[in-house]
Amino acid sequence: MFFINKIPSSGEVAATVRGAAPGSHRLLERVFTRGTASLSDRELLAAILGPGPGAEADGVAADLMALCGGLAGLAGAHPGVMTRIPGLGPARAIRITAALECGRRAFGQARPLGLKVSRPEDLHPLLRSEFRGLDRERFLALYLDTRHRILALETVSIGSLNLSVVHPREVFKLAVALSAAALIVAHNHPSGCAQPSGEDLELTGRLDRCGELLGVPLLDHLVAGAEEIISIREYGWPAGPAR
Repeated sequence: MFFINKIPSSGEVAATVRGAAPGSHRLLERVFTRGTASLSDRELLAAILGPGPGAEADGVAADLMALCGGLAGLAGAHPGVMTRIPGLGPARAIRITAALECGRRAFGQARPLGLKVSRPEDLHPLLRSEFRGLDRERFLALYLDTRHRILALETVSIGSLNLSVVHPREVFKLAVALSAAALIVAHNHPSGCAQPSGEDLELTGRLDRCGELLGVPLLDHLVAGAEEIISIREYGWPAGPAR
């Protein structure tokens, strides 16, 4: 049998708020009286971060949102990337990733980790979920093991409405750290047209050459539009070693 505690009285809420850490009184009061739906994205993130050494949660949340381009970008960020923010150590990064995973499981979203990738279509549901509602380019890297199962999904870059600046160093840094066997990259076109641009093909060629040198082959580059996702491997791979 389940027992439901009574809703706290206004006096109990006030006592809880008075006992909270400085700077969090107003946030706690709003959550108790109006629910978490009343909070902004940054305030939600600050609530998850909680107290920590050396930096207020609200400021850390603002910096993290700027780095990842909002909650959508944060959903794919690796904890190691989060800890680049001053005041955001491993413990806070784990809180965030755990909260995001709870949300995925609560709504039945398939976990990307461990997903075996045999063809581009295997990634379509995941990419549609990752890119849904974005108004700017987001560049993802998916790191694979020897059986082409996803080890990690990383947001490498958040760009402007029609441009994402990507450096191969950022793409392959985590590949080396994870001892990844292969790599797939993907990005969206907010314009809705999935046709790869000349810049997309040029970047693909650069990443392909870097992957050959590092022993982490680039298997594909997927471009997502409003209606379709195009595989550059199938579209026409830039000149270079064929696989």
